[in-house]
Amino acid sequence: MKINNINSMNVNPYKKNVNKLPNVERSSAKADKVEISSAAQELRQTSKVVTERLDKVEALRQQVQSGNYSVDAEAVAKSVLQYFSNN
Repeated sequence: MKINNINSMNVNPYKKNVNKLPNVERSSAKADKVEISSAAQELRQTSKVVTERLDKVEALRQQVQSGNYSVDAEAVAKSVLQYFSNN
């Protein structure tokens, strides 16, 4: 069996369907809506731990900017060694 003219018709079935769609205004489409449960809202509120962490980060940021922050290289090396020895 011989088949000739493969893909020579330039037929795109998707173009035909696009022209048949009714004209719908995009503004009249329903908007997405998100509802957050009360439990999620409680988690979202700032807790004491989050506040303390933000304070600690701000203190470290000020130390770095002023040039007073120093890194304990030995403690960092021990931590890296411990991490890779456990894995």
